[in-house]
Parts: sequence; C-alpha cells; structure tokens
Amino acid sequence: MTSHLVLGKQVDMPVEIRAASAFTAMYSVPTAAAQSLIDSTGLEILQFRPGRGVCVLVFVDYVDGDLGPYNEFGVSFLVRDHRAAGTSVPQDLKALTQGRAGALIHHLPVDGDFTLAAGRGIWGFPKVLAHFDVDHSGSVKRGSVSQGGRLIAQLSVKQGIPVPGSGASTSLAAYSHLDGLTRFTTWDMSPTGVRSRPGGAELKLGSHPIADELRSLGLPKRALLTSSIPELKMTFGDAQPA
Repeated sequence: MTSHLVLGKQVDMPVEIRAASAFTAMYSVPTAAAQSLIDSTGLEILQFRPGRGVCVLVFVDYVDGDLGPYNEFGVSFLVRDHRAAGTSVPQDLKALTQGRAGALIHHLPVDGDFTLAAGRGIWGFPKVLAHFDVDHSGSVKRGSVSQGGRLIAQLSVKQGIPVPGSGASTSLAAYSHLDGLTRFTTWDMSPTGVRSRPGGAELKLGSHPIADELRSLGLPKRALLTSSIPELKMTFGDAQPA
C-alpha cells in the first residue's frame, strides 16, 4: 500500500469516498472545438457520432471520505483510452458500450484546501478553489459555482426515472493534465438510486473564463442526458503517467 503526505497528513491509497451525492448533465459538443481545448494532453475526444463528442458537467457533494467533506464542480470530456488502437466512430461506440471510455477531468473547482492539495499533488487533477451554492436534497437538483465573484456555471437538473441496475459498480479511467504531464487513475464507482432522463437541464453561464470555454462548445443548449445520484461510493487508485 502506498501513501502520500498532504499538508502534513498521511493519505493512504486507494482513497475511499464512503458517502457522496451528485448530479450531472451530458452535452453533445463539436469534436474539433473540444479537441482544440485538450490537444496539450495528447488524448483524443471520443466520438459518439461523426464530428460530435461528449462534455459532462457534474456537481458532487463529498459527505464522508478520506479527503474530508467538500463540494466539487467538474467539466470533463469523454476520451479514447490512450492504450487502445483504432480511431473510428464504431470503435468509439464499442468502447462506450463496453465501459472502456475514459474521462478527462478538464476543470475541477472545489471548496476545500486539503482536497485541493491532494487532488493536485496525488493525481494531477486541475483543482482550484471556488465558491459553491448547491442543493442536492430537492426533487430538482441545483448548483452554482463561482470564483473571484465571477459566475462559472449555474446548473439545475430535473428528476428523472429510476435506472434499472442502479447500484452496480463500474470502473473508469480518469485522466488529468497538470504541469505538462498527463496521468490516469482507476476510478471505481458504486452508485445507488440513480435517476436519469433525456434533457432536463437548465444551464446558465457567467463571465468566468471557464464559462467562455463552455460557450465556445455551443453551451448552453439542450442536454443529451441528465442524472442524479443520491448515494455514491467511490475509490481512487494511484495515478500513472499516460
């Protein structure tokens, strides 16, 4: 078992998140525009149809975990596994259905100093400090994140229908890029009570540079799919160079 020293505290691997909740919105975005944002990583946008990739926005409330309680907002892109051969849309769709797609964590505002230091130091996640106003308890999930008094995004997600098989564990390769290094880690998730639906999101973008990036992808627009996850357990392994 490996461990890391973060702000004077030992963090043993893997890191466990015992209780969290989340809500997400997935958007279709132009492949070329998304690829231009991530070119420095050496990764490639996964295409679910020709010329279109997927951008995922997510709010997470970490209630009980090894990094303490905190809020998080993520902007990520589905990407091709860096170890996989082939770049066709049919191969991308096959990777999606078989759970072999990766997620590049492109932006990751948080509201905790310890998780900021751990995220950047252990995994290379691009965590920055921000201010959150989030409600995970209502039938409509709402979140707002801002930095330096400038709104990044305000997202609300309407309640969907229960998803069969909710509670089954799944694994994903989570990619990061920080200080010129692209890394990946195994991200195991056990969600319970998942509800999903087509559309169902309302997104407002502010004046922050992250908001401007999202506008360059054509957002706000109708979401492909929204989901809410009231109970979520996760495990993060050590990072490896991609």
